[in-house]
Amino acid sequence: MPDGSADTAYADGNWDELVSAALLGTERRRGSPEALLGAAAVQTVRRRAGLRPAEAGPRPEPAPRDPRPEPPEPARRRLAQLLAGRAGAGGGSGRRGAAPDLTELLPQWLAAAGQHGYRAPASLVPALLDVARARSDLRPQALALAGTRGLWLARLNPDWRFALRGGSGGAGELPDVRDAVGVERLWQEGLFAERVALLGLVRAHEAAAGPRLLETTWSTERAEDRLMFLDSLRVGLSAGDEPFLEAALGDRSRNVRATAAELLSALPTSALAGRMAVRALACVGPEGVTPPAECDAGMLRDGVVKRPPAGRGERAWWLGQLVESAPLSCWRDRFGGLGPAEIVALPVAEGWAEELHAAWCRAAVRQGDPAWSQALLGSASAPPAAGPATASLAERAKLLSTLGAEERAAWVAEFIRAHGLSEAFQLLGVCVVPWAGALGRAVIEALDSARESGGYPWSFSGVMGLAERCLDPAEAGRLDALAAEPVEEGGAAAYWSEAFQRLVATLRLRAALHAELAPPS
Repeated sequence: MPDGSADTAYADGNWDELVSAALLGTERRRGSPEALLGAAAVQTVRRRAGLRPAEAGPRPEPAPRDPRPEPPEPARRRLAQLLAGRAGAGGGSGRRGAAPDLTELLPQWLAAAGQHGYRAPASLVPALLDVARARSDLRPQALALAGTRGLWLARLNPDWRFALRGGSGGAGELPDVRDAVGVERLWQEGLFAERVALLGLVRAHEAAAGPRLLETTWSTERAEDRLMFLDSLRVGLSAGDEPFLEAALGDRSRNVRATAAELLSALPTSALAGRMAVRALACVGPEGVTPPAECDAGMLRDGVVKRPPAGRGERAWWLGQLVESAPLSCWRDRFGGLGPAEIVALPVAEGWAEELHAAWCRAAVRQGDPAWSQALLGSASAPPAAGPATASLAERAKLLSTLGAEERAAWVAEFIRAHGLSEAFQLLGVCVVPWAGALGRAVIEALDSARESGGYPWSFSGVMGLAERCLDPAEAGRLDALAAEPVEEGGAAAYWSEAFQRLVATLRLRAALHAELAPPS
């Protein structure tokens, strides 16, 4: 410790006093910073020397065995690389460069590993938990791969406790559905996410058992939990759920009532769907559209919201809710045996066409009716505003989701050929991956056309990013010529070449990734 009379200012200070002096400043204690540091060093030695060893706590139980196999060695090395988050070189200039962004490939690795039934290598489970903590979009897949070892570690580290609230509960955490005592215990005592997972497991084993389980605690559940439980019934929704949902129409929560009504309207044979059909058929027919004059008590009980949003008229608002909740099958007889495409093509007087078609769109999505969806989508080559239903690309994307994978891809490919990529982002998002065949060719041709137009690739960065993740890796050969270095550096051509180089490299890396994950023969 340096010499000086001020050094005695800290001679008798305890640790808390030294911390206080450091926070308030040494001048107030008439001491020097050197003296404070010296005193802190002495106190540190005293504290360590005087520490009495605590009694050893109980050793944790070993992690439960995970019977799934580990991925092959090349795939394990690849996962370690992806978890390290090494992105492609782009510098700080905003340019992404020509190298693949490895962080964007992690979701595909996790999904493919899950399909193969692998478990995470033990040494990489901590890194997986860190990724799951940082990226909620990867959490379900990361926790599923981490499995029982991940949950075991999560109980030992507070930073990973979120994993104990994960949706699936992890491999081996849920009781056997035939274990009535275990099911009852978890349902009564488990975390909310564990109970949701248990409900799904019970429903998958026996559809009618799900509502029975809900009924045991329904009256004591919080409104927000009742709403979430109802929402989970969308998966596997069937006519067997109708009695429970019908009773939920009388729930004290408005949101619960509305969700119950929406689910019942997705069951075309339900009593609610029948009641809505009677109301909707009285309003819409070959003679025209006459919206309801009032929102009566029956409509309110069946989930019709009385007050419209700002800018909407009451009667149009009620009409839309009735039509979207009526079974689409009821319209054939009402319109003299016409099919969906013929009904949609009929003229609608008095300006009701947009309201009526938009309601039919919502009904087609809710009921998953591909024939009505096709009719409402219309021709992909027609201008969006000229479609029979709505110019909203978001609505069109929802309608596309009800079609089969091949029909969906063919429609979007035709749309891209007619309108280019600038309007296709939302539509591409609902196409099944990988994009191959006509859809893959349409995307590549549209990107080439965008390059030739003289614009810059960042105008299409969203679609380019989707292409890196979704194009079939087999399409890389089509892109080699576009990825060639330009003769002159600088300008749009150089940026496009760089973007195509990155796309080709990413596609080939994805192909390698899937090959590494393939089980050894």
